[in-house]
Amino acid sequence: MAPKPYIFLIIALLFIFLPLTTSIHFKLPAIFNFGDSNSDTGELVAAGVYSLEPPYGRSYFTKPSGRYCDGRLIIDFLLEAMDLPFLNAYLDSIGRTSFRKGCNFAAAGSTIEPPTARAVSPFSFRVQVAQFIRFKLQVLRLIAKGKKLHKYLPDEDYFQNGLYMFDIGQNDLAGAFYSKTFDQILALIPSILTEFETGIKTLYDQGARNFWVHNTGPLGCLAQNVAKFGTDPSSLDELGCVNKHNQAAKVFNLQLHTLCKKLQGQYAGSNFTYVDIYTIKWNLIANYSKFGFEQPIMVCCGYGGPPLNYDSRIGCGKTEVLNGTTMTAKACSDSSEYVNWDGIHYSEAANQYVSSQILTGKYSDPPFSDKMPFLLGLKF
Repeated sequence: MAPKPYIFLIIALLFIFLPLTTSIHFKLPAIFNFGDSNSDTGELVAAGVYSLEPPYGRSYFTKPSGRYCDGRLIIDFLLEAMDLPFLNAYLDSIGRTSFRKGCNFAAAGSTIEPPTARAVSPFSFRVQVAQFIRFKLQVLRLIAKGKKLHKYLPDEDYFQNGLYMFDIGQNDLAGAFYSKTFDQILALIPSILTEFETGIKTLYDQGARNFWVHNTGPLGCLAQNVAKFGTDPSSLDELGCVNKHNQAAKVFNLQLHTLCKKLQGQYAGSNFTYVDIYTIKWNLIANYSKFGFEQPIMVCCGYGGPPLNYDSRIGCGKTEVLNGTTMTAKACSDSSEYVNWDGIHYSEAANQYVSSQILTGKYSDPPFSDKMPFLLGLKF
């Protein structure tokens, strides 16, 4: 008989109070990122799987940039703070693309586990790791031929000295709620993390040593999930978020944290930094007005009006015919007043808040405030 999901929770609790023993440093030559839409800088769009139209990108890039946001993502703000350029998507080779300072393999809709037939993205974590291996192999082949391409490609030692960032798992949990019970989802978490651990081992074997792992945010506070699963008021918490989704995220995060501790002790010379994105985002939603926001859950770019301004039939910037009438999901006048941009993804203003909190170092295990070689001009 399979162990109860709560057994894994108890095991995780036994480990959670053991601190990670080393801390990340920030003198990094390159960043290699893996994830979903929270850190996709153009992968899914470059693959031709999906297209983004205005008003995406309006707040910073002035046009769609491949990011599921009105502007910059958390990863963009983190790289700015480290004085590194924005990461180009692995599949985006058109224009002035440079991979000198790293590469982004994250793709919107991606999961840790292999994708189902209905998946938005074919680029699961396993595929992203395979893309990295091919990328590294091609880079080493090219730089061995001479110095002509060096200004566009990372040096060989960048692969060992660079930072490997991860923000993935949200879609595994959120997608599971459409077909599984809450207990089934909890029981699924260990297998999801086993797949994640396999990918981490592969990267370690490829020379990766510095790992930066984001946990998943409060899924139940996304308008998409509130609209679908929060129609019964009893399913919502005091903030108007779906209880079960947030509970699943917490269990996932607890076990992910435990895994990071285990890997820190298991892999010689490795550095794992676990970042508590959940707490940062929860604090933002719970205290939104304190940080200058007016809407914690309602969507800026959507359709339907209050309380959510979200309709799954019309994506941000899209025009559809509903009940015989042509409708367009338009953006609000000031997205900086909204935590949520399109029902699933945060606004640039919210991403800036989250990144500012990450950079304090206090939401990480181990904390890294004493390791930062840069001065922070925090807005919040």
